[in-house]
Order: sequence, then C-alpha cells, then structure tokens
Amino acid sequence: MNAPVDVSFFARAAKPLTSYRPYWAKRFGVAPFLPMSRAEMEQLGWDSCDIVLVTGDAYIDHPSFGMAVIGRVLEAQGFRVGIIAQPDWQSAEPFKALGKPNLFWGVTAGNMDSMINRYTADRKIRSDDAYTPGDVGGKRPDRAAIVYSQRCREAYKDVPIVLGGIEGSLRRIAHYDYWSDKVRRSIVVDAKCDLLLYGNAERALVEVAHRIAAREPIEHITDVRGTAFVRRPGDPTAEGWIELDSSEVDQSGHVEDHINPYLTTSEQAQAQGQSCSKEGDQPPLPLAGEGRGEGSPDYKPITIHRPQGAGGVARLPRERTVIRLPSYEQVKSDAVLYAHANRVLHLETNPGNARALVQAHGEGATARDVWINPPPIPLTTAEMDWAFDLPYARSPHPAYADEHGRHDGATKIPAWEMIRFSVNIMRGCFGGCTFCSITEHEGRIIQSRSEESIIKEVEDIRDKVDGFTGVISDLGGPTANMYRLGCRSPAIEAACRKPSCVYPGICQNLTTNHDPLIRIYRRARALRGIKKILIGSGLRYDLAVKSPEYVKELVQHHVGGYLKIAPEHTEGGPLSKMMKPGIGSYDRFKTMFEKYSEEAGKKQFLIPYFIAAHPGTSDEDMMNLAIWLKKNGFRADQVQTFYPSPMATATAMYHTSLNPLKGVHRDERAEKVDIVRGDKRRRLHKAFLRYHDPNNWPLLREALKTMGRADLIGNGKHHLIPTFQPMTDGGYQSARRKNSTAGGVKSSEGAAAVVKSTSANPVSSRKGQILTQHTGLPPRAGVKAKRR
Repeated sequence: MNAPVDVSFFARAAKPLTSYRPYWAKRFGVAPFLPMSRAEMEQLGWDSCDIVLVTGDAYIDHPSFGMAVIGRVLEAQGFRVGIIAQPDWQSAEPFKALGKPNLFWGVTAGNMDSMINRYTADRKIRSDDAYTPGDVGGKRPDRAAIVYSQRCREAYKDVPIVLGGIEGSLRRIAHYDYWSDKVRRSIVVDAKCDLLLYGNAERALVEVAHRIAAREPIEHITDVRGTAFVRRPGDPTAEGWIELDSSEVDQSGHVEDHINPYLTTSEQAQAQGQSCSKEGDQPPLPLAGEGRGEGSPDYKPITIHRPQGAGGVARLPRERTVIRLPSYEQVKSDAVLYAHANRVLHLETNPGNARALVQAHGEGATARDVWINPPPIPLTTAEMDWAFDLPYARSPHPAYADEHGRHDGATKIPAWEMIRFSVNIMRGCFGGCTFCSITEHEGRIIQSRSEESIIKEVEDIRDKVDGFTGVISDLGGPTANMYRLGCRSPAIEAACRKPSCVYPGICQNLTTNHDPLIRIYRRARALRGIKKILIGSGLRYDLAVKSPEYVKELVQHHVGGYLKIAPEHTEGGPLSKMMKPGIGSYDRFKTMFEKYSEEAGKKQFLIPYFIAAHPGTSDEDMMNLAIWLKKNGFRADQVQTFYPSPMATATAMYHTSLNPLKGVHRDERAEKVDIVRGDKRRRLHKAFLRYHDPNNWPLLREALKTMGRADLIGNGKHHLIPTFQPMTDGGYQSARRKNSTAGGVKSSEGAAAVVKSTSANPVSSRKGQILTQHTGLPPRAGVKAKRR
C-alpha cells in the first residue's frame, strides 16, 4: 500500500498555506473574475490592486492555468489581485491599466515558454497560439518574461518585480538557448527582477506576499525555498554559508602514493620497486619526520576525523551549504563545464536533500552571483485540495466573449477548449525523461489531490459548465497513472538523488499500486449525468503493466477508441539518452491492451508517439524505427522532432555532445553523444518517421544507398520504400492544419493517404477514402471521407 501523503517529511517541513493571517483587504470578498480593467475594480469597490499579475496568456479562470491558480491563491490570502493579460509590449502605458500595485508585480510568460509557443522545432514561426482568443499568433513577445519585466519597471520603477512561470523556471541558471544558438545568462540577470520563483510557486509566493505586506524589503527576502535572486559581493545576508567549489571538473593525472610512516626505509623502497642498496645509486627514502633537504616537507600520517558516535565521515550541514557552479563566462566558452553545471543542477532537485546553488555572472564592477535556493517543499494533499477548490469561474474572462456572449465562436481559446471538461488530479513526474522539463519545473515528488476533491470537481463540471455533454475528457496530469505513487519510505525519498524512479528499471522502493486511481475511475463514471470518463493524459505503460487490473479498467471503460502512449523510439541508443524503457515494455502493454479490448468486444487502437533527431540517435536507429513502423502497420503523421528546451538534460547533450548522465570528464572517460544537427539530417530523421510519404522517398533513397541498405528499396512488402516516384506536390498536412505546408500541385492518390499513427494492423486505403486526421482511426465501413 502507498504511504499516506501527509506523513512524509515534506508535510512537516513547511508552513501550511492556510495558516497565514489574511491580509486586511479580505473584507472585499471574492471577485467573480479577477479584474482586468479599472471599471471592474470600481465594481468591486477597489481603489487599487495590491498585486498586479502580468501574463502572456489570455486570462482563463480555471485551475489548469497557472495565473488563475496564483491569482485565486493570493485572493484567498486576502490580497486584491488584478490581471493584465497579453498587453501590448511596445510601450509601458498598457502596464499602467490597473494603476500602481501596492505590493509587487507578478510576471509570467504564460503556461508555455514564449519561445516554444512562438517557434516550431525547426525555428519556423507558428501562425497560431492556443492560449489566445481566436487562436491568433503574435500576441506575446519573444522572451516575454524579460520584456514584461522591463515594461513593469518602466511603468513603476519602485515596485518590486516577482517573476515566475515555466519560462523563468527553465532559465534560472545560465542556459543554452536553441533559438540564438548560444549560452545566455540567468533570466534573473536579464529580466532584472527582484525575485524569481521557480517550480509550482504557491508556497513561496504566499510567504513572499505576506512578508512584503509586512513591509519587509524584498532584497532581505533571501531565505525562501524555490526562489532565485542576485547577490553582490560582500552581501551580509550571505554570511554563515559554507561554500563548496564545483566550478571545475577533476582532471586525471598521476597520483603520488602516500608514504606509510610505519614502514622501514628498506620496506618503503621495496614497495616502490626500488632498493636502498648503495649500488643502486638511489638515496635512501626518509623515514617519517626526516626531511629530504632544505625546504622539503615531512611525511606525516593522514588522519580522518570522525565525530563521537558518528557512523561515517562528518558531513557539512546541507541546509547551510551552497555549491558554486562554474560561472556564466565559464559555461559560455567551455562545453565540459556546461555539462558539469547541468549535471550538478539535476542532482540538486530533491527537496529533501538539495543544497543551494550559486553561479557568478560578470567580472569586476559588474560581478554578481545568481543565488538559487533549494526547491520548494511539495504541497500536501490538503493543500492541493485547497488550491483546486478555490472559487474558479471555469471559463475565459467575459472580455473575450463574442457578440453573442459566448466563448465557442470566433473568439474561442483552443487551450481552454482542450481542458474545458477535464480534471487535473496530480502534479509532478518521476519519469525523468531527459527531453522533458517537468522535473525542472514541477519536480519528481507526486502531489495528489484527494478522491473527494476530484469527485467534487467532476460534479462541478457537470452542474456548472456550459456545454457539458456528459463526457469528461481527462482525469490526469503530467502523466495519466502516477496518482498517489511514490517512495515506500519517506527517509529514502528524502535522501534519494536518482534522476528517475523508473529508469533503467522500476525502483524497488517505488509503490506501483493503482488501486486509488481505479477507485476514482469507477466512482467518477458512476456519477449521475456522467456518460463517459476518458483518459487523455499520456500513459506510463511500464508502470501500468504492473497492475493488470488497472489496464483492464482503463481499456474496457476509459478509452475512446484510441489511446496515446509514447515509446519515443525502438532502439537502445536513443532510449538510453532519453531515459525511456525498451520497446519490450510497449509490447507487453500492447498484448494486454488487445486482450482486454477483445474481452470487452471493442475495436480499439494504440497511438504511439515517436521523436526524431533526439541526441544519441543515429541514421541507422531511425532506419530501424521506420522498418518497425512499417512492420507493425503504423503511418505517423504527427511527427515530433526533438526540441531543445532550456535546462533539460537532453539539451545539454545537444549543446555539448557529452552525456551528463554518465559523469563529465575531459578525457576518454567522457561519453560522446551523436547529435543530429543541420536541416538536412533533421529532415532525414523526420522522413524516416514518415516513410510512407512520397515527398520523402527521394531523400530516403539517397540515404539508404549511402548507408549500404539499397536492399530496402523495392516494390515488395518487405521493402521500406518503392523504386517508382509518383507525382507529388511537396506539401505536408500537419495535425495542426495552420502549420501545414501547402503544395503547388494537387497530390496523387498515394500522397493523399497520409495518416496519423494508427492501429497495429496495416490498413489499406481506397480512392476517396482516407484515415481520419482527427482520430487516426480507420474510416467506418461504407462511409466516404470528406475531402478538404
């Protein structure tokens, strides 16, 4: 059974969110929506805002959107909170819309990193933005957190700026920036914010808000977990810390053996393969205490001090220890030190044992340190319930409504549509996938809501959300099936420094009991008015196979025809760099999926996702993946290309060509990583995933011949691509239609039969019939597909 969430050391180490005395402005009550204009403030009886939040997203008052959660949490603490959403950043005037904040600015780029939101993995500008009314792109600047912070400072320069959100979390130290292809400084330096809150920031933000409200200068707030800030040399607040210098990488070389002072001269010589005989013309080695001549040191015994009663070497107090990382100037010019800094950062992510980090930026008069406190203590189940049970309106702000007062027309916000009828049941992920940023932002500790809180939200959706048809689109989170999973021992959990609990295999200390999740599924689907509960979050199938009952429950009741999972690859090389399980785990899950689908009399399909061009992926790896795809009847349309997000371990591999997972060295011990660079090679890896697209056949033929695999070119079933080349238009139809590339000529029938990943059985297409773009399922018998 799982250890109760609230008995771990995390629950005892932090002040509860609900224990603070409310700020005096709580008398104004709860706002139906946090105000976005002066008129709304007046309706609420406010003359000013205590805190003004600035965000790159449209304001949607829903617990799936970070700014709504932060706003409602602060409101529950008694503060008057206003929101400036997607302001025009060309001047500071739009940032004055709500007046001067009494306490501080809260700034975020939004739910997504602004650069990832704006650019594709190939650095092409996106034409859409799912967090904007009408799905319109270009409503936020590049590096929005920096731009917004600068405009806030320009608007009211004496008001403190507190920066948060995922864009800040992923840039808290010097980091590789994929879009400019260089190492950039910490965002704390570039944004000139007073304080950065990284990760899920409710706990840190509530404490900071109350301390600023108590008139404590923000520059004195240096002891809050989950924060980063700038310290100048000689700052008195840094006194009392023990610094460990990790700014260099050890280099191998000759190590002199220590002299044993208890051996005789002849024994010492014999141990070194020498003789003390006069005939050897070797001077006798000195005994302990004897000098070797003028200025020569004496040899003395080495003494290891052990404290009274201690079982090991005396350790420094972790709560007062700070690790000095290589400076910005060092990691900018030295790939080995960049990889080393990334490795140290990821080792210091467990709230139970992480130490503070410090990184120097600048030299001389501009020298300052970016100081990063240990990660925040995760929320308890009671605190998660409290945050999710706050009075959210569960809809976009009325300012976004169309002429009919609705949000499902021309002003529809796609991100809201996606989660409109879904429920977030947990936070965090202990998978540790190197290409993913969840660990850097939310951490590995799973924070779960209670069953009662989740069921209450399902009932609220049923009773209060306009347009609900009886189908809950998701009960999930970062992953579908990590709810209430965690370490069996709080002591082990507090001491663990592993980057993943499930790689290279599932840790023996990890609970894999899915019973609490099964109970929620069954209780939720039994509610009056609920027709179907779907699971839309990605499934961790290597965990799911540990609970056949869970797989049966999921497959027979909660799959809407297809289920998405992410094996990411089939080959061991790239999988080891991703820290993902082997394809054997997928095969075991697939067997169970098909068995339980057949028992239920349902024809259902797995939708696997794969990544192209990930560090550690060779051309041969992609070729083998393409062969596997064809053998299993998959035709992938929604192709994912590796996207180097700031601070991820895979990004460090991409930038340095080194593997930080294996240790960082300057000699032959360092593991080199094959990096897919350049447009041509990235196109080749994507082409292997879309081996069925005639537009890719010329590139694949050339590559296969170069690789010595011309045997895969032919017109038989065992060949990967044919010898003939039909007329194609060069176009590409993406699942996100606005990102598709239009061709100049109408495609041939072969080019039109492009589909998303489909069933494990090959599906043949007939003229006028294609596999649906939306679901990736085969067309229904006797129904012709509509032509676009």
